[in-house]
Amino acid sequence: MGAIIAKDQETSSLEDLAAQALDIARRQGASAAEVNAGFGRGLSVTVRKGEVETVEHHRDKSLSVTVFFGDRSGSASTSDFRTQALSEAVMAACVIARHTAADPYNGLADPAHLAREIPDLDLHHPWELAMEEAIDRARRCEEAAFAADARIRNSEGASVTTHDGTDVYATSHGFLGTVRASRHGLSCAVLGEDGQGGMQRDYDYASVRDARDLPDVEEIGRRAALRTARRLGARQIKTCQVPVLFEAQVARSLVSHLLSAISGPSLYRRSSFLVDSVDTALFPAWAHLYEEPHRKKAMGSAPFDSEGVETRTRDLIKDGVLRRYCLDSYSARKLGLVTTGNAGGVHNLMVAPGTEDLAGLLRQMGRGLFVTELIGFGINHVTGDYSRGAAGFWVEGGELAYPVEEITIASNLRDMYKGLVAVGRDVDYRHNVCSGSWLIERMTVAGA
Repeated sequence: MGAIIAKDQETSSLEDLAAQALDIARRQGASAAEVNAGFGRGLSVTVRKGEVETVEHHRDKSLSVTVFFGDRSGSASTSDFRTQALSEAVMAACVIARHTAADPYNGLADPAHLAREIPDLDLHHPWELAMEEAIDRARRCEEAAFAADARIRNSEGASVTTHDGTDVYATSHGFLGTVRASRHGLSCAVLGEDGQGGMQRDYDYASVRDARDLPDVEEIGRRAALRTARRLGARQIKTCQVPVLFEAQVARSLVSHLLSAISGPSLYRRSSFLVDSVDTALFPAWAHLYEEPHRKKAMGSAPFDSEGVETRTRDLIKDGVLRRYCLDSYSARKLGLVTTGNAGGVHNLMVAPGTEDLAGLLRQMGRGLFVTELIGFGINHVTGDYSRGAAGFWVEGGELAYPVEEITIASNLRDMYKGLVAVGRDVDYRHNVCSGSWLIERMTVAGA
């Protein structure tokens, strides 16, 4: 898998730069300031039909500073870490701040809420992957896809990616936090033909912190091929109202709509269907959604949010009831509330799984639609109305009967959340929101 390497000098350099920027801001008369600084490096390789299509080595760095003059604020950024460039960036932020309108809700996070201890979340696993090895892995992945089914005739490519980065956040009231993290991925997308002129596309992928946790490259290729092949021969269905089962990787989007509706900007603009909904039952009484930000090696783990506020395990939905919103300091002040440590979003939002696997959920549904792909974006966050294009499989007798496409599924998010029948134990851990498949009691499926 390659050597594990340390970059303590890089961390020290970033922390020194952040301290310099804060000092310059202080000398310019800023009443407060914050700095984000980061280094990143990585490799991305894509192979298509056996040939190397792209090889990208990337190495980037950036520093952004926000300064406050009372209730006025200004921001600037630079990728030039020389002292003069750093000074110019800070002074530019100061000029902007002096010309902006005052906003009484501006400011750094309350020091009382900042992280006091920064736990090791085991997020940093650099992978010194040689370009030749990356190409070989991508090529073997795609070859496995072609070998898995004779109907796989074309490819959009197989890719191997690796990234390693260090990020520092520092403020004028004394907070300094550093996070070193890695991210590695493998993906494959292929096209199949059914011999009657019909074509379908699907894919599979993996995303992990530690390259040793990646599945075999051949397994990703095989899964991509099987997912594609099973969609061949897709047809439309007649309009109906039936139960709908969302595969885990698309069920995650239903959680994302919830998070958008309870985020600070949506609430203080009153552009959400969940305004004034804390302590309201949104889901069945068994539903439990919670943040687990200190989960080791997880993709959404973070010891503090983007304002330095402590992250901790907290319920979002408990006993089916919305327990809190997701707020940063600015939106909390506007709403007369307290930050929830969600500047920058949630951190490992977990949907508590049920007892059934995907096959069990299909049997429980009996007859209905199994959705594996969502198309377009037809969500009205003010009313909660939901309408999206979809593809997947018609289910009869608890088993996949045939693939379907060119359909639209519609309902209202409130009704969908209330009508949640079960969550599967097939949890998808590849993202910041981790959930199993969702079985919704009833939706309108518009077809032929």
